[in-house]
Amino acid sequence: MTPIRLVLVDDQHLFRSGLAVIVEAQPDMTVVGQAADGREALDVIAATDPDVVLMDVQMSPMDGVEATRRLLQTDPRPTRPRVIMLTTFELDPHAARAIRYGAAGFLLKVSTPQFVCETIRTVHSGGNVLASQDLTAILDQSPPSEPAPPEFARLTERERKVFDGAAEGLSNAEIAGRLFLSESTVKTHIGAILRKLGLRDRVNIVVYAYEHRLRR
Repeated sequence: MTPIRLVLVDDQHLFRSGLAVIVEAQPDMTVVGQAADGREALDVIAATDPDVVLMDVQMSPMDGVEATRRLLQTDPRPTRPRVIMLTTFELDPHAARAIRYGAAGFLLKVSTPQFVCETIRTVHSGGNVLASQDLTAILDQSPPSEPAPPEFARLTERERKVFDGAAEGLSNAEIAGRLFLSESTVKTHIGAILRKLGLRDRVNIVVYAYEHRLRR
């Protein structure tokens, strides 16, 4: 089994070292790099090509939010790493910005080692670590931006109904039950929605719906 490759980014050496100990104790994980700020993190990530990055929100001279933006919005590779933000506050507006840029979610620094490892595995497998209500709560830290852009009009009527369900945080099974579809059909529609809107995952659907005032 190929281990999950991680880069740890935090300006507190003691916390970062403790996190490394937790990760290295797992048989399916390995730390391939560490950094103390966002600028250093970008260099380390480019050199090590990790699967997952644990990124502290507040650092200097470049914070984790800006590093996440540069990493996820300027790197065209479909295999670019997934990012989990590390924060002290449950409703952190900085974490909200990072999620808008494509971060897969956030972890509180007081999380248990078991929860940290479960979160890493979830994100590595393509999942996210925010429930819809949690995501809405942190997005409420800043107002929605603008109406839907033109590409939203490219969605078919059925895709828009699936979009509405995903924006509510419903699972594929729940959307299928609501629309009397098979789960495989819903999964196909979700893929088409992500492709047409240029989004990466379901969390991005929730963010997109919120930012463009599409939540019903």
